Amino acid sequence: MAKKTRKQGGTPATVALTAAGTAYTVHAYDHDPAAASYGGEAAEALGVSPERVFKTLVAEVDGELTVAVVPVAGQLDLKALATAVGGKRAVMADPAAAERTTGYVRGGISPLGQRKRLRTVLDDSATGHPTICVSAGRRGLEVELAPDDLAELTGAVLARIGRG
Repeated sequence: MAKKTRKQGGTPATVALTAAGTAYTVHAYDHDPAAASYGGEAAEALGVSPERVFKTLVAEVDGELTVAVVPVAGQLDLKALATAVGGKRAVMADPAAAERTTGYVRGGISPLGQRKRLRTVLDDSATGHPTICVSAGRRGLEVELAPDDLAELTGAVLARIGRG
């Protein structure tokens, strides 16, 4: 992977990666507004296994917004997410609250470069791949990077939070 430099039109996620000196690759594709699954669409458009493309979900754990990064091939286990951060109960966050807090729109929420840095949990299956893809901060744009780099930059806890 070549290190990218900031170009006009970069997203907060790519700006954060560049500022950190992290190696990454940007992958763009034409987003179809009718797509049933943003993550599934990304995997198919990029020709990448759905196990290597991760979706960024925002949940509330005991009232605190928390980011969960899980493979698009599965689902988020809310109970496992709560346990991973020492909480008791997790529910999906209100989409408007997730957008307002992260600064991104649904389907384009990145775990990187968020307006307010939220605690983050990365599914531990990520470590089984040399690189994974996550949203680069807008629909139709993914960033590929090493899972260890993602965990370091977000301060993520690694835990089994995906299922399926």
